[in-house]
Amino acid sequence: MNWLVLLGIAVVIVAVAAVTGIKPKGTRPVSHSRMMGMGRIMLVIIAVIVAYVAFRARNG
Repeated sequence: MNWLVLLGIAVVIVAVAAVTGIKPKGTRPVSHSRMMGMGRIMLVIIAVIVAYVAFRARNG
């Protein structure tokens, strides 16, 4: 595995943690705040844009 694959795996893990609201014990709950909601919406929008660009690049 090269560094790009490892970076991709790390990005997927962080995205899953951000969307599901996983947090360590003893921290403030932010999973139901407006800021987290906007962050999730932006994450989905960015994922759609990246998927579209990858699809266009592949089928070019």
